[in-house]
Amino acid sequence: MARPKIISTEAILAMLCSSVTKVLSAATNTGISYSPMVQKITRTCLRPDIGCFVLFDGGFSGLVVINFSADSAMEIYRAYMMHMGMPESELATQHTSEEVGNMLGELMNQIVGDFTGNVGHELLVSITQNQPKMLTINKEVMVSIDTNLDRPQARRVAFKTKENKMFYLELAMDKTEFIKLHEFEREENDPDRILAEQNNGSAGKDAASAQSEMDNALFDELGI
Repeated sequence: MARPKIISTEAILAMLCSSVTKVLSAATNTGISYSPMVQKITRTCLRPDIGCFVLFDGGFSGLVVINFSADSAMEIYRAYMMHMGMPESELATQHTSEEVGNMLGELMNQIVGDFTGNVGHELLVSITQNQPKMLTINKEVMVSIDTNLDRPQARRVAFKTKENKMFYLELAMDKTEFIKLHEFEREENDPDRILAEQNNGSAGKDAASAQSEMDNALFDELGI
């Protein structure tokens, strides 16, 4: 009898890193890479110059944080907008511009959406995410997960843009393992189904806006 396959936090982190490179590379039409060395950390932080975070919950809970320097944020923003056909003369010139924050929030939403889809496909576990939040900051802000975790743990991974600008991904989640007892057939990813789900999500924006008070409460809890 074959030994059960164990999928740990590091394997889940690898799924998340893959989603980051996949989404950002496609959005900017440039190469995004990450370090094979993972750093164990004791806490997650929003760090300068732009911090983005999103909570997820379901089969397991966690927090995803991506911290961009001003240079990395502007490189990704410019590459993304120009890849979309925006003239260079119309681009924002400061990382504090609302357009930059909105773009990073959109990409963060796509990253975590791709990640949750991969988790469901590979682990047969359903997790859901809230709306990403972005902050332009000049000092570290500690962020804790608004849920009960038995054994929380955190990891940090360094990413690099085409122009060698650095940004950092931080993942905090409960220490957990998934043990595959036997082989099973995975459901194929259906693009039409994914688009339908996204459209349903768009149709539910009124409910999402009704959640804005909950999001503001989260900011209040974080002291932001």
